[in-house]
Amino acid sequence: MNSMTFDPFGELDRLASGLTQLRTGPRAVPVDLVKDGDRYLLNADLPGADPGSIDIDLDGHVLTIRAERTPAAHDGAQWIAQERRAGSYVRQFTLGDGLDTERISATYDNGVLSLVIPVSERAKPRKIALSTADEPASITA
Repeated sequence: MNSMTFDPFGELDRLASGLTQLRTGPRAVPVDLVKDGDRYLLNADLPGADPGSIDIDLDGHVLTIRAERTPAAHDGAQWIAQERRAGSYVRQFTLGDGLDTERISATYDNGVLSLVIPVSERAKPRKIALSTADEPASITA
């Protein structure tokens, strides 16, 4: 006796994957963002992106990451599977006032774009000393 399993979502998954293949326009860049002490670390997955195509732009408080992945050239070959999509990738972030945008740094290694976004000095926590009538107050970092 053969048992058959019914997957009610299998057909839906098949249809959805077909729709994503038809998608045009830039795709979102998946990122991880963590705060590590006095800085934020942003890691963006850009596998296969040409480092020369990666563009990081800061316009006011909007940080934009763009990249391009060119299609593989296999002239005359028959594709069996093509899941690694070529095209444009983009992601935007709105940065707050407490960041030192002049000191943002970026590296690209093994398909991961890493940005270090430091917290500005004036946004860092600090102690304010209490003054008495005999002694003026002071601020310490």
